[in-house]
Amino acid sequence: MKVLNLIRWKNLLLLILVQTLLKYALFPVFSVDTALLDWQFAMLILATICLASAGNIINDIYDVETDSVNKPHRVIIGKSLSETTAYNLFIALNVVGVGLGFYLSHAIEKSSFFALFVIISVLLYLYASYLKRTCIIGNIIISILVGLSLIIVGLFDLIPAITFENQANQRMVFQLIMGYAGMAFLLNFIREIVKDIEDINGDYVSGMQTLPILIGRSRASKIALILTCAPLISLIYYVIIYLYSAPLKVAYFIFLIIGPLLYILFELFSAKSKKDYHKISNALKLVMLTGVLSLLLYPLTQL
Repeated sequence: MKVLNLIRWKNLLLLILVQTLLKYALFPVFSVDTALLDWQFAMLILATICLASAGNIINDIYDVETDSVNKPHRVIIGKSLSETTAYNLFIALNVVGVGLGFYLSHAIEKSSFFALFVIISVLLYLYASYLKRTCIIGNIIISILVGLSLIIVGLFDLIPAITFENQANQRMVFQLIMGYAGMAFLLNFIREIVKDIEDINGDYVSGMQTLPILIGRSRASKIALILTCAPLISLIYYVIIYLYSAPLKVAYFIFLIIGPLLYILFELFSAKSKKDYHKISNALKLVMLTGVLSLLLYPLTQL
């Protein structure tokens, strides 16, 4: 169980869920052509979660000092698992993830796509070892990688199957994936700032230069509040312009995505304590889950 907590198994389940729903809930509705067989798609998911797991492990290795202050009860490296064992797991998972990426890239005859897995692996290491300690840059990098976990499905399953006849439909679905990826980026970026505010004490002890440390908790909270307006306004616009004739979708987005975002907005306005920011962080994670589950609305509304 300690190893599962180390690799953030709940986050990995969300990753598996979103990629699976893209493939088996979204794609069939639009009758797109795909390049990957089911077992190859399973390999793509496995490659993604291997790299994500490796990133979580190396992050915990470098965060032992910080977590000892912020979350002492959750420290695993050095207690339940030695640092050497953790490093070995990190290397093994990277080798498997990058190796699967190499195979899949050649299977779809897009050998250059292999570089994507190498870049992800390198960025996750740089994030944990250095970028996380910098202001904003680390937050942006990890949020880009979250969005990329959706885009990679389109790159490997849609793009190689594009023909002259189907290009309009394939590109339309890819743009839809990009929309979801953009929303995932925004929500995760906001959550990263909120987590930095929550963890400000441990980060300060470790010498990090996060946004709350540089400008203060109150100002960082106001920035998170302003940023929350972006996905909120975008979703309201999307509902009004595109979903007005689909009552089920409208109700889902209003009550399970827009409503919670409004709650987060109000909480950010009044948040003061570490407990308040932890509650906001969990609420953002919930919104990311309901956002992923909204992919089920596409096949449901076709019934």
